[in-house]
Amino acid sequence: MDGLVQGKVALITGAGSGVGRAAVLLFVEHGAKVVAADINAANAQETVRLVKEAGGEAVAVGCDVSDPASVDAAVAKAVEAFGRLDIIYNNAGITVNPVPGKGLKSLIDCEPEEMKRVEDVNINGVIYGSQAAIRQFEKQGANGQGGGCIVSTASVAGLMGYGGVLYGTTKGAVVQFTRALAIEVADKGIRVNAVCPAGMLTNYAGMNPDSEHKDRILDSMGKAHPLGRAIDPRDTASAALFLCSDLASNITGVNLPVDGGLYAGRKTGA
Repeated sequence: MDGLVQGKVALITGAGSGVGRAAVLLFVEHGAKVVAADINAANAQETVRLVKEAGGEAVAVGCDVSDPASVDAAVAKAVEAFGRLDIIYNNAGITVNPVPGKGLKSLIDCEPEEMKRVEDVNINGVIYGSQAAIRQFEKQGANGQGGGCIVSTASVAGLMGYGGVLYGTTKGAVVQFTRALAIEVADKGIRVNAVCPAGMLTNYAGMNPDSEHKDRILDSMGKAHPLGRAIDPRDTASAALFLCSDLASNITGVNLPVDGGLYAGRKTGA
C-alpha cells in the first residue's frame, strides 16, 4: 500500500534532531523524498544516513532559516535533487536558553540580541520558507494543477500563556501567519497549516534527550498534560504528516494542538 505522501518531495527544516529528524524518517517511511535542512549540516547528514540505512531517499543541506538566501538555496536543492517541491515543513525553532537553576528567563532579563535571534528563526524563518515554497509551487504547478502544502511547527505556547513570553509571542505569530496565509493562497490550491506541540524532550532550551534524568523530565512534562504523558517528537511529526497528506486535502488554516489535552484545559481538581 502506498504511503500517505507517496511520491511527494518535501523540504523539512530543523531536520538534524528532534521533531525534524522524526519527521524526515516518518515522511520517507510514507513514500516521500526529503531534503533534510538544518543549520548544523553534520546533524542533517546524520539524519540522511539514517534514512538511507532504512532504504529511503533523502539529501542533506545546511540551512539557516533566518537567511532568505539560505532558504532559497534549500528549495533549489530539492528541485536539483528530485525535480520539484510539493511540501515544505517549517519546523526549525529556538528559544532563549533558561537560567541555570531558575528556569525560564523573564522578558526583562532577555538581551536584544537573543530576542532578535529568536524572532528571526521562529517568525522570519517560517515566512522565508513559505515565500520560497510558494514561488516554487507557482513555478511548477503540482501535477500541472498548481498547489502545494505548507506546514509549520508553532506551539501550544502560541495558543495560551505557556512556555515563556518571548517564545510564546513568536509562536503566536506563527499561529496567526498560518491563518492569514491560508486565506491568501487558497485560490492557488496551496494549503497552509501548523502543528502546536506541548512539552517534548528534544535538543531545545538546553535540554538533552539523552540525559541521565530523562525519565524524570518526561514524567514531569507528562504531569502537565491531561493524557498524562509527554509529547514524543514522532507525535508532532505524525500530525504534520497527516496535514501534508491527501487525508487533509480540504483542511487549511488550522493550528492543530498536539498537547495531550493541555490546551483543552486541566482535569477537575488539578
